[in-house]
Amino acid sequence: QVQLVESGGGLAQAGGSLRLSCAASGRTFSSGVMGWFRRAPGKEREFVAGIRWSGVLTYYADSVKGRFTISRDSAKSSVYLQMNSLKPEDTAVYYCAVDRHDYARILTTRNAYEYWGQGTQVTVSS
Repeated sequence: QVQLVESGGGLAQAGGSLRLSCAASGRTFSSGVMGWFRRAPGKEREFVAGIRWSGVLTYYADSVKGRFTISRDSAKSSVYLQMNSLKPEDTAVYYCAVDRHDYARILTTRNAYEYWGQGTQVTVSS
């Protein structure tokens, strides 16, 4: 089993920044993908960003491209999401997730990810 614990959420003003962290414990992986998803009130959970454990490949949703940066620290089994230029529409519960497979591209569908954290709330005020 893999346990994922997110932290770093909170309240920010529009234009501000937050940094989310996700620490993995239990069974860890040297391959696969770590992803960030989010669920805004009244909306479906959506893909935000993903990174291979190798760090070579990253992928972002169009809505966050150029504002968010995903990174990982393999030694700490952790992945991070640096969120800059935040907008009120970024308000959501953010989840990290693990896809154990290495495909040619990073998958963005929820059912590709086997393990999920409990989520951390991000609220952006205007």
